[in-house]
Amino acid sequence: MGMTPSSNNSDDDVMLEVNMTPLIDVMLVLIIMFIITIPIQNNAININMPAPSPPTKEKPPEVVTILIKTNGDILWNDELVKDKMVLDSKLIAISKKTDQDQVQIKPEPQASYKDVAMVMASAQKLGVKNMGIMN
Repeated sequence: MGMTPSSNNSDDDVMLEVNMTPLIDVMLVLIIMFIITIPIQNNAININMPAPSPPTKEKPPEVVTILIKTNGDILWNDELVKDKMVLDSKLIAISKKTDQDQVQIKPEPQASYKDVAMVMASAQKLGVKNMGIMN
């Protein structure tokens, strides 16, 4: 016994739907107004940077190559180092610089490990920080 709508009713001509077009227009206008009134965000970050240091009179760092020969000879930029004291004095001169020179230790393939370790230990003990081994 359900209800069935009768087709003889005179109210069939009346439409009970809401017109959505004006509602959508009003919503779009409101969205545009909200977008216009939102303040622009500033993503800048204020950082207090230190003042640049005055240029130093010290020359820029250079590359120093220490070649360790198979027979135990040590060459400082292709110049023979006579003994360990001379090597230590040159390494001390590098360690005293604020911008240390880059020391590249290049042993020959058959060089003694003892000689290579001695040069590396001296450089580390005397404060040389910018050091590497080359092939």
